[in-house]
Amino acid sequence: MRVSRVAIRNFRRLENVQIDIEERESIFVGPNNSGKTSATAIFRCFLGGRDFKIHDFSVARMVDFDAFAITGDSGRLPKISLDLWFTIDPESIAFGRVFTLLPKLSDFTRVGIRLSYEVEDAKKLRQHYDAAYPPNEDGARDKALSQFLALEGNLGRHCVVRYFSLDEKSQDGTSLEIVTSELDSDEGKRLLKNLIRVEFVDAQRNINDDDSSRSNRLSSAFAAFYRMNLEHIDHAANAHSVIDANNKQLTEHYAEQFAPLITLIKHLGVPSINDRELRIISSLSPETALRGSTELLYVDPSLQHDLPELYNGLGFKNLIYMAIQARHFHSQWVMTTENRPLCLMIFIEEPEVHLHAQVQQTFISNIWQVINQSAKSACEPDLVPQLVVTTHSSHIMEAVDFEKVRYFQRCHTAGETAAIGIRNASVVRSLRAFQPETETIDGKLVAPSESLVFLKRYLRLTHCDLFFADAAILVEGAVEKLLMPSMIERVARRLRTTYLTILEVGGAYAHRFEGLLSFLNIPYLVITDLDSVAPTGYPSACRADVVGARTSNASLKKLCGQATIADLIALTPADKQHVAKDRCIAFQTDILVTDGTASATLRPRTLEEAIVYENFGLLRSGALSIGIPIQALLDDAYQSVYDRIKSDSFKKTDFAMDILACTEAWNVPGYIAEGLKWLEERLSPLPTAVAETENAVAMEGG
Repeated sequence: MRVSRVAIRNFRRLENVQIDIEERESIFVGPNNSGKTSATAIFRCFLGGRDFKIHDFSVARMVDFDAFAITGDSGRLPKISLDLWFTIDPESIAFGRVFTLLPKLSDFTRVGIRLSYEVEDAKKLRQHYDAAYPPNEDGARDKALSQFLALEGNLGRHCVVRYFSLDEKSQDGTSLEIVTSELDSDEGKRLLKNLIRVEFVDAQRNINDDDSSRSNRLSSAFAAFYRMNLEHIDHAANAHSVIDANNKQLTEHYAEQFAPLITLIKHLGVPSINDRELRIISSLSPETALRGSTELLYVDPSLQHDLPELYNGLGFKNLIYMAIQARHFHSQWVMTTENRPLCLMIFIEEPEVHLHAQVQQTFISNIWQVINQSAKSACEPDLVPQLVVTTHSSHIMEAVDFEKVRYFQRCHTAGETAAIGIRNASVVRSLRAFQPETETIDGKLVAPSESLVFLKRYLRLTHCDLFFADAAILVEGAVEKLLMPSMIERVARRLRTTYLTILEVGGAYAHRFEGLLSFLNIPYLVITDLDSVAPTGYPSACRADVVGARTSNASLKKLCGQATIADLIALTPADKQHVAKDRCIAFQTDILVTDGTASATLRPRTLEEAIVYENFGLLRSGALSIGIPIQALLDDAYQSVYDRIKSDSFKKTDFAMDILACTEAWNVPGYIAEGLKWLEERLSPLPTAVAETENAVAMEGG
């Protein structure tokens, strides 16, 4: 039996979300403050003993409390709810227990239970509120009802958890309706206790070597594990002999008991082959052993030199601590002999803290090694938990299947008419539900499976940080990626306060991301090249001003729907923006180049050409160079620049580094500046008054 889906309503950012849970591990990812921690905190509130606070209710629901204080309509009082759906194997032992717990079950493969935190007696709440803050002559009060409930103890005094069994029934043969049946409070608690246990490895682990209240010594972690999971020595029979032998026997006892765990930890990635080994020693007596009188040492076997716990890195301590916690939680679950909960969920928050990249990549597999060893030791190899990992680590994401990712994204609350201001809600998207559409590129049919394989491979190898970004910029290659921070600094400085991911995808692949970015609802800017080719015959490269020239850029043809250079150049800025897909595409446009008294409109084919023409004066002065002399006539210079940049001897990355090292001010190509300003306005719009002032200043300057 396992948890297959959860539904959360009115809890913090999670106004109304459904999250599919994988059989083994589910990975929660998303930008900061997108609701990942909230999705675990609601389990702690309902199942982990944490008290609800008034601010656990969604921001949009606060007005409902205050409306009740005015109207007395109890139907407006909000509720926080968590629906848990379980999948059952009819052939398993668990099925019999579930059927006993829920004898009215109509679906023999799925069972659901709802936990609802709500006001117990609306009339009583109103009376207490009126007594504490009676309205004055004009009806106003010193505190709103939401503020009254924020006072210590008031929310818990007036709210209770109610329990409902859930059943999905067909409404009209197609759509499903959830039917609820309220359970007695004691029955609901008993049912929940039999169905599921949840455990937490918190993000704020504070692994340290001291005994302060905010720190966790590894020695203490090993101590707790020993007391609750391992076989203890007989103190009465052996205490004095152990002490007389300078704790030798007790130390050997610990070595025997901890051997499997220590051996496993040695293969978790740290310590490496050159690091010291771990040894648990007794430093006093059996009665007080592993209660502050034991030490964790790091041992150099060849030199027989010991170092105390303090002398090792936080990453090492963090990994060991998580391994111990996972093993402890699983062991405690397995060793529950009477009415063992049918499911165990372990939530691990931000495991990447202090871990280097390689250990992050192997973290999931390492934790499963610990759990599988625990299950094997208990002779219950199939009795394993479900893991939920919240992370900001692209390295952890690289190591898990694409379909196991749940993407959290900030959004506006339901009913907001203007999509501006703070985004107080979130949506959750399961990547298992993502399916690319069939595409036709240059007459070739691209199957959804082919596109999906490409995206999985690309994201695994390079850019899993896409799932933590506010927006994405898709660029041709290394030059754009190198120059992008400097370009943003010059033309779109407000973007510096946003989290952007820059995907180096090339013109042939940018369109492959269209479906995924739309599915994730991430705004994105595509910066690509015209890539002009001859209008007839073999599509060999040609200057972008050749009459009838076409583009070889698959992304331009797919995203803009145009195949000729002339048609692409004719597109307006508005034509390059797609509001529904939250996308802007930028490519080279004509540039008016002035050289002394001469001027000409030149059309670049690539980024490098565009930089040359936008900064022609710097090349003429020698501040920038492309490795050849710049000819006197603009027409001749146009051809020589084109030939040079197209040649195999031209090193594009070296050119980019020369630009970054240039001491003179240089101009960002106009098409890139246009795209970056679109993205800046999309992510960080200025207040109307400020924008009008800036526009006025710009016009005066012009």
